[in-house]
Amino acid sequence: MAPLHLGIALDGTGWHPASWRLPDARPTEVLTAGYWTDVIQEAERGLADFVTIEDGLALQSDHPFRPDTRTDRLRGRLDAVQIAARVAPVTRHIGLIPTAITTHTEPFHLSKAIATLDYVSTGRAGVRVQVSSNPESVGHFGREVAEDGMSEAADYTEVLRRLWDSWEDDAEIRDTATGRFVDRDKLHYIDFQGRWFSAKGPSITPRPPQGQPLVAALAHGDPAYRLIAASADLGFITPHHADEITGIADTIAAHRPAGATAVRLIADVVVFLADTGTAATAHRTRLDELLGREYISDAHVFVGTPAQLADQLQQWQAGGADGFRLRPATVPHDLRQITGGLVPELQRRGIFRTGYAQSTLRGLFGLSRPANRYAHP
Repeated sequence: MAPLHLGIALDGTGWHPASWRLPDARPTEVLTAGYWTDVIQEAERGLADFVTIEDGLALQSDHPFRPDTRTDRLRGRLDAVQIAARVAPVTRHIGLIPTAITTHTEPFHLSKAIATLDYVSTGRAGVRVQVSSNPESVGHFGREVAEDGMSEAADYTEVLRRLWDSWEDDAEIRDTATGRFVDRDKLHYIDFQGRWFSAKGPSITPRPPQGQPLVAALAHGDPAYRLIAASADLGFITPHHADEITGIADTIAAHRPAGATAVRLIADVVVFLADTGTAATAHRTRLDELLGREYISDAHVFVGTPAQLADQLQQWQAGGADGFRLRPATVPHDLRQITGGLVPELQRRGIFRTGYAQSTLRGLFGLSRPANRYAHP
């Protein structure tokens, strides 16, 4: 069995809404650079391929499409791209994949932000593109929302990729003797004309170190599977048993353009972990009591020990998952159970790395640096 990929999804103090109330949580620090540095450095100590950082354009809410007035929930967040840029210089290996909402932002702005992140991290940047139909978010912006948000997101991603290629790799000459800094013939107009927006280019940022930072998207079904097939390098999926993975993989592969590299499928799992099964159950029960109801998620919820989780991950990997994006129910407890319990268990089984052998996020996924579409042979 091939080694698996492991990512960690970070959101505030954890994915359980009551996580901020535990004694080891740091809710007063969640809006500080130090908090995010500590958390992502812990993920790197666990040799994770990447972290994702959640974001949004409206306050968090228990309801997906309208605000709430609760005062017993963590509310407010920092910008995910800015977090990644702050943490990049104090990490060395882990991939950084912030979330960006494509519905209300411009691809030109995001393209240079992620290109800059790739420079700051020396080749470890990615971006998770997300569509939002939240009415509260719509109220913050003076533009109409596309009826087909996934199709718009596919065009958005195409513009990102073209802008990243709009500078050839050797466009910068930097010859002080002749006074030529750039070869203007190697900067390219992308001249994109789409249904919802247009972009002329070129970018103001030279081509990123990876050439193309990795693009990720989360999907629960069509049409989001089509977005992953058309536009993504990493597809975050939410199966609830191993048999589902094969069907999802077949659906995405059927829509993948001919000749394109296969998408890496990363299954999401929410984890409540402890040294014993009884303790893990008590951990979740305590949080649910604070919440006042049973926690539910779009992704599969696992409660158990790191060894039991390793068993499930191996089963799901055999079903076709290339890796897993674990959502720790609480930070730091469940994150440390991943880095200090699950990772050593996977290493003992010979299915997870014992060190970082690659220097870029593309390298961690075995992806080569792509050729520039505008460069002449």
